Amino acid sequence: MDISDGLTRQLLDAAPDPSIVINADGCIVYVNGRVKDVFGYEPAELVDQHMEVLLPERFRAVHPSHRIGYFNNPTPRPMGSGLELYARRKDGNEMPVEISLSPVSSSEETLVFATVRDVSTQKELQRQLKDASRAKSRFLAAASHDLRQPIQALTILNSVAKRSATDQAHQSIIKKQQKSLDSMARLLNALLDISKLEAGIVKPDIADCAVQKIFDDLRAEFEEQAQAKGLELIIEPCGDVARSDSRLLTQILENFISNAIRYTQDGFVRLRCLHQKAFIRLEVLDSGLGISPDEIGDIFEEFHQAETGSTRPEGLGLGLSIVKRTAELLGCNLDVNSKLGEGSAFSVVVPQGKSIKAAATKSELTSHRDLATGSILIVDDEPAVLDATAILLKLEGFEVQTAASEEEALECLSAQSPDLLITDYHLRGGATGAEIIRSIRGHAPGNVPVILVSGDTSDAIVLKELEDTSFLSKPVDTDELLSEIRRRIKSSM
Repeated sequence: MDISDGLTRQLLDAAPDPSIVINADGCIVYVNGRVKDVFGYEPAELVDQHMEVLLPERFRAVHPSHRIGYFNNPTPRPMGSGLELYARRKDGNEMPVEISLSPVSSSEETLVFATVRDVSTQKELQRQLKDASRAKSRFLAAASHDLRQPIQALTILNSVAKRSATDQAHQSIIKKQQKSLDSMARLLNALLDISKLEAGIVKPDIADCAVQKIFDDLRAEFEEQAQAKGLELIIEPCGDVARSDSRLLTQILENFISNAIRYTQDGFVRLRCLHQKAFIRLEVLDSGLGISPDEIGDIFEEFHQAETGSTRPEGLGLGLSIVKRTAELLGCNLDVNSKLGEGSAFSVVVPQGKSIKAAATKSELTSHRDLATGSILIVDDEPAVLDATAILLKLEGFEVQTAASEEEALECLSAQSPDLLITDYHLRGGATGAEIIRSIRGHAPGNVPVILVSGDTSDAIVLKELEDTSFLSKPVDTDELLSEIRRRIKSSM
């Protein structure tokens, strides 16, 4: 390359970034006009200077060996791929840069053409995005907790009212109230789930999980809803084991079944398990409205809702968008087959796991309803939730103590050691349920069993460091709570 050529100089000076040409000795033989804008040097000030003048002092000693290594094997490539690179301006200030290297050979010598790009703006934007992501994470943690608290209190109070009401009219009103609360909880969960997935907060906990346990939980959750609509909910037995995150996989199937019931007017909804070599396919089929070919490509987009005739679609249209993001997080494949007017089949394909002993099903947990009661310490800094939970448990025959902080919990402990501790995770002043658990167990005789409750499902990770602890996500179903309480008390006797 003849740098003295006028056209060559014009082309180099027209480049948007500083262009620097150096020889094998590391001397600068040419720079274009952009170096003044970025580095603050006049081009003539740099010619015949060593390249190291443009580097921070801490890099100057090692740079010659890198330069020699490059000239021994010159190829077009980015410099320091994967590393944070910095250059030094004339005023001594540093800037983050990206550098591309290209060798240019002539009959006389080999030169290196380096293009330097100032990435200060990009780095600052990345920093701002990280700060925004951290702020969003903090907001979601607070929102998950604070927004679920009133729903939790209302759900418990509604359950108390259901147990106290004697006439059919009041029972009917309470049932309708619960349907509205359940709908509110689903909408809130959908909004928080999509935000958590976007922020990268949700981390899968991959393990072997019994498919039958998931199927049993889904039957308990949707059987009454399907019967109320006159549909047959068919859940085929399955002895397989999935290698996945049980909670996230259950959420995917929950969305499939919920949509199937919503868009099926008569007939059936079927959940089954199919084998595919080292994988298993969990499939939900229905005899519902079906999806038109024109629409099927959009169903996993946010806020998309299928046409349901003259009736307003339920929900926000986020369910399948959450399914798509969750499947991507788990590394699962999704399949959809549908015919308009004939029904649909939604499936998720997951790796097959190893044989494990199935955990207790929800129906087995419910069998503990008639077991002996005991003393319970409840810790929650939300008065409405604390009072509602206490009322419910007293009606069920438990002895109840309540506390809003670690200090109050220890005062209760001095009067009576509980058979069970129920604590919220997020407490005021930055305190956590994990700290409450350790404190109580440090002062109470024996290893007090614990039910940890939280509106933030990402907090389930704390269970890994807390033995003999159950986790329930708000808003907690009261029957599930009571079953778990009696199971934990019985197992500790």
